[in-house]
Amino acid sequence: MSARATTIAQGFSQKLMLETYDKDIMPLVTNSDYEGEINAVGSKLNMLNFDRVSEKNYSGTALTYDSLTENNLTLIIDQYKVFYWAQKTLANWLSYIKNPKPTIVVQTAAERNKNKDTFVFGLHGDVGAGNRVGTSYSTSTVTITTGTGAVAGSDTVFTAAMVGKGFKADGHSTWYRVKSFSSTTSIVIEDDLDDAVSAYTGGAIAGGSTYEIQANTPISITTANLLAQVGQLALKLDEAEANGYNTVPDDNRFLIAPPVFFDRLTRASGVALHVPEVYTDLVQKGYMGDLLGFKLFKSNRLSGNNTDGYHIIAGHPGWMTFADKVLQVRMEEDLPGDFGTAYKDLYVYGAKVNDPRRHFAAELFATFA
Repeated sequence: MSARATTIAQGFSQKLMLETYDKDIMPLVTNSDYEGEINAVGSKLNMLNFDRVSEKNYSGTALTYDSLTENNLTLIIDQYKVFYWAQKTLANWLSYIKNPKPTIVVQTAAERNKNKDTFVFGLHGDVGAGNRVGTSYSTSTVTITTGTGAVAGSDTVFTAAMVGKGFKADGHSTWYRVKSFSSTTSIVIEDDLDDAVSAYTGGAIAGGSTYEIQANTPISITTANLLAQVGQLALKLDEAEANGYNTVPDDNRFLIAPPVFFDRLTRASGVALHVPEVYTDLVQKGYMGDLLGFKLFKSNRLSGNNTDGYHIIAGHPGWMTFADKVLQVRMEEDLPGDFGTAYKDLYVYGAKVNDPRRHFAAELFATFA
């Protein structure tokens, strides 16, 4: 016989403990302009556009026409994802949980949204050259060879981490990006284009020229300088047309930041976030209020961390086109060699930042003190 209270009575709740997830933001910060077309044809859609035609002065002499030039912009669905799980007849009979399906369906949907957010935010490298805020590298001087874009540094310490960063030297009228790294004194730069053959069209830059590699390392954000850095992001978008790019609309601009950003923001002087009543529904998506023209969203899914630097993205939904499709959903009611039911689906998606829209976003590369 057992002493009283050594055998513990047990019970089981009828409610399952659910897996919890952060809010999914991806649908609010991308556009799906071409989704229907790409879903109709397959995994690849070519989107054409023309370069701008410039207006000229007329002096009464014969005109010289501009030739129309077109660009082929390609959106590729290249992410192929599946869920495949089974609930077995004997396991259901033996278990206290008789119907796990509704709970698992909710969990898999949240898991998928998390993965899509992570994928989209991971494309921060597609922010246009010149549209980054951080700590730049500009040590010593450089010489640049015309045609090849070969950069020879004088007493520089170039690193492989600079590849993809914006580059501009004294004498350049626009930003280029670092294409490749060879040594601490040798890199190659190229035009900031993905939809054209790699080339450098910036011409020769004489030896002894100063330069800047933008946001090479993260800037330290404090309560004192946070607003100023957000202001820099807004300025990058506001000046897009002045710098020769498409105008970034003022409406629907967003800024996605990690939780630590909001901790510093609420402690910064003179800041009082307010959520207009019309945007109450967005709170369910992590909406935190407006700041300097940006709708603020909190997310744990941004690339980076507070040691190596967060890649904080600000922009307009026109920056990135996202397309997805559920190719097939199936329920297998007869498991080979077993009893029960299996559920599976095949889901595909992809995203594209077209060259004319690269400057619809800006990046803040930062840590928080």
